[in-house]
Amino acid sequence: MSTVQPVILTADHDVLLGFYTKLFAAEQIFRMPEEGPVFYLGLRIGDTDLGLVAKEEAPGAGAAPRILLSISVDDVDETLGRVVALGGSVSGGPNDMPWGQRVAHILDPDGNPVNLTQPIPAR
Repeated sequence: MSTVQPVILTADHDVLLGFYTKLFAAEQIFRMPEEGPVFYLGLRIGDTDLGLVAKEEAPGAGAAPRILLSISVDDVDETLGRVVALGGSVSGGPNDMPWGQRVAHILDPDGNPVNLTQPIPAR
């Protein structure tokens, strides 16, 4: 089973948090790290999750992507092994992250960024 989550790369979490909160009644459901400069904010709008991830340069500067898909898969390593044969490329990972996910970064055949994620079982 896979779950798709849109993620927006932003240089200003506060602006986007205010926008999505006021326009769509988004609730902040997750923050990483819990204190200090924010890297990731998880928002819930209705029954859908939206992520906001820190991007250092201002939006629109250069050709870097501003939106990516984060897709939860059963096995990041197995899925990663099939990416190249299907026309995509691997750009990073897999790595175990401190927020409890195994993550790999890929590009689809058109160059769109996609994160493959899998929950790390509690030990």
